[in-house]
Amino acid sequence: MFGDCSFCPCFGNRNCGQTEPDLDPVLLVSGMGGSVLHAKRKKSGLETRVWVRILLADLEFKRKVWSLYNPKTGYTESLDKDTEIVVPEDDYGLYAIDILDPSFILKLIHFTEVYHFHDMIEMLVKCGYKKGTTLFGYGYDFRQSNRIDKLMEGLKVKLETAYKASGNRKVTLITHSMGGLLVMCFMSLHKDVFSKFVNKWITIASPFQGAPGCINDSLLTGLQFVEGIASFFFVSRWTMHQLLVECPSIYEMLANPDFKWRKQPQIKVWRKQSNDGESSAKLETYGPVESISLFKEALRNNELDYNGNSIALPFNFAILDWAAGTRQIINNAQLPDGVSYYNIYGTSYDTPFDVSYGSETSPIEDLSEICHTMPKYSFVDGDGTVPAESAKADGFPAVERVGVPAEHRELLRDKTVFELIKKWLGVDQKMSKHSKSSRVADAPPNHHACV
Repeated sequence: MFGDCSFCPCFGNRNCGQTEPDLDPVLLVSGMGGSVLHAKRKKSGLETRVWVRILLADLEFKRKVWSLYNPKTGYTESLDKDTEIVVPEDDYGLYAIDILDPSFILKLIHFTEVYHFHDMIEMLVKCGYKKGTTLFGYGYDFRQSNRIDKLMEGLKVKLETAYKASGNRKVTLITHSMGGLLVMCFMSLHKDVFSKFVNKWITIASPFQGAPGCINDSLLTGLQFVEGIASFFFVSRWTMHQLLVECPSIYEMLANPDFKWRKQPQIKVWRKQSNDGESSAKLETYGPVESISLFKEALRNNELDYNGNSIALPFNFAILDWAAGTRQIINNAQLPDGVSYYNIYGTSYDTPFDVSYGSETSPIEDLSEICHTMPKYSFVDGDGTVPAESAKADGFPAVERVGVPAEHRELLRDKTVFELIKKWLGVDQKMSKHSKSSRVADAPPNHHACV
């Protein structure tokens, strides 16, 4: 870190008569894939980082993170029965959402693909926020449902901790992506607790009505978190696919079939037709409801090999039922009186909406072939992952709702986003008032700037 805004000319000595900035606490909440995950050995307690990691990423992911959904508990449980997936709590929860692979070599080359909340944390620290007093993070096991008890209790504990550590001051939540759905579930299920501890909620790039193109394809062919040469050192698309089929959180981000989309998202499949020995191609289309039958057929033969055992991974209807319950909870969410709400959504980037498999000249004969076919997309405006139409459709009376031209993860280090956050936190005004009454007023301007 570069030091905070309360720099003192007495070589950083805080005992020189200066006062601390008057700040309400901030809790940063990550989204899908936005938390460091450790595999913890149940007997020894030894922990190994399994997400994110570059070295041996695919192998360790298969061994420790591959999971099956347990319909009796609602939790997704690791196939490795000797380990459990945990989220490190170091640095008041900020470590898990800062640099997702904090290994020395990636810091040395400044591999920004794994720099998650890092720049925002630095910005807030420079503006006077203090870790453990006015700045906290909440990372969580993003395999799980956004409404599962463990995640809800974890968020409650974080809010209460931030509230008490700051002297019973209400918290500002800043959420990214799926973190907005998690907070919405919490607000819907625990409205009184939310009202007690939360003053403001700033959401960034949240898929309130789903992320149709990306999520439909994630269930059918997987997900590549990084592109280019870096992807060769990362978890493969197929390896990720085998996890996502068993993740309630993914099913909860399917397109909301009850939302009034400008145009209903579709999955399109060019199917091979045979008639009297003649072959042709026919384009089939599936909307949000009809796509369920497609998922069923396409994934009916899906399986993985784990320690020599073949495990079937078809489309999971138990998870779908659970996700339908989550969607109802989200739809019923209401913003409590007294909570100020702000929405930042990404614009100006081609964002997958409809997804297509096969072509007129190379049609698909059996739907199971889709799982081994690269998709083609039609695009709408958004951040490259979440359509702007979905990210804006929160249903709440926002103080401000602002579109920013940036990609999904880039929004977490975008300068315009930072300026909006500082304005909504009231940081500029408070720091100006603080500088007039503090000895740091005569320090060089760059020591005070919230950049």
